[in-house]
Amino acid sequence: MPEDEHSRQRPFPTTATPENDRPGTATPENAHPPADTAPGAGPGGYTRVLRIPEYRAVFVAHTLSLLGVVVSEIALSVLVYDLTGSPLLSALTFALGFLPYLVGGTLFAGVADRFPARRVLVVCDLVCAACVAVMAVPGTRIGVLLALRCALAVVSPVFQGTRMATLTDVLGDGDLFVLGRSLLRIVSQTALLSGYGCGGLLLTVLTPRHALLITVATFLSSALLLRLGTRRRPARAGHGGAPADGPLTGARRVLADRRTRVLLLLFWVPPMFCVVPEALAAPYADRIGAGSTGLGLLMCALPVGTIVGELFAGARLRPATRERVALPLICCMLLPYLGFALAPGLGWTMLLLVLTGAGSAYTLGLDQWFVAAVPKELRGRAMTLNTAGLMTVQGIGMALAGVVAQFAGVPATVAGAGAIGTLTCVLLAAAARRGAGPADAYRKNERPNRETGLTSM
Repeated sequence: MPEDEHSRQRPFPTTATPENDRPGTATPENAHPPADTAPGAGPGGYTRVLRIPEYRAVFVAHTLSLLGVVVSEIALSVLVYDLTGSPLLSALTFALGFLPYLVGGTLFAGVADRFPARRVLVVCDLVCAACVAVMAVPGTRIGVLLALRCALAVVSPVFQGTRMATLTDVLGDGDLFVLGRSLLRIVSQTALLSGYGCGGLLLTVLTPRHALLITVATFLSSALLLRLGTRRRPARAGHGGAPADGPLTGARRVLADRRTRVLLLLFWVPPMFCVVPEALAAPYADRIGAGSTGLGLLMCALPVGTIVGELFAGARLRPATRERVALPLICCMLLPYLGFALAPGLGWTMLLLVLTGAGSAYTLGLDQWFVAAVPKELRGRAMTLNTAGLMTVQGIGMALAGVVAQFAGVPATVAGAGAIGTLTCVLLAAAARRGAGPADAYRKNERPNRETGLTSM
């Protein structure tokens, strides 16, 4: 399953039994050191995380499942249109990729903490493979295709939240986790740039149903990699897999903490405003006479800025610097949208979008604060809720942008999003600063975990 960015939480077992002789059990000898004290910590980029075999398995599995999702979205949209001739139903297949995220991220968030992470990840991949396999069966009806598309979107936040929480086990709670999560986001943004074009070319040689079989293969390959390439770890919550609380209890426990609520809003609010130009790219390209080529360039500009910003922050800035610039970036990243009030041409518009995308590097500092703020037993739930909320607010942002632009016009809508978004981000940044400040407040409470060698709160 892809990341947030297509877009990224368990109680301890009741008994602790020695498992040193079982494969995949973290022991003092085989556990990774804390990220902040790992050899080579500091600038040096992403090669440090790619040296860890378990992370490489997660990374490759993420890439495979992401490619599969891109292919399935294109193939399913084309298939629905071929069967119905309805542009509405064809577009609905894409919309269904957003809407059920809230359901999966709230009702099933507890799964990420209640069962062993590797089992959750593998089962999610197998469920997705089974859903797509049914889609590929000739004669499958439209209603079934759309229902299966919803099922994929319900499973996705559980998978992504569990995977993000697992990264803290694989990489520790510090800088390696931040870089590892950033690398997954970069892959997701890169897929936005190249995946849909490649998927379109693929459909020139394969039928949509045959293309869906490729997605089945990628999900199965991802499941196999995660099963063989990651260690078995006990569930963070529950008793032998028994339900520990109700469907919404986990979400309420995560949201009960004020600082966690503020951090979640800092993850959600900027992207809600950032997507406004993407939602209105087609009418804006028509307004400035950019044509279909210009539309494609406008759609690429924001992801390009995001990739550049994350690569620079991850490779060139030290962890303390990333945390120090996070709140200023949040306050400033939407300011370029004010330039849309002048209805700029294609070149200037692309520059404004790239600058805003580069501001997304704030997430590297925010990731560190978030993993420090959330108790270990709630990380799977918190990260599942984060993923679900991120996808949901982006869908809301796109919908609201369309409604406002209908009356105010595209340039005024984007400029308004920049102004209102900046004000909102400044207020949230001030709330975060009052709440406890950056990660220094947490490091006072960090202590080494004697059993794993990882840092815990």
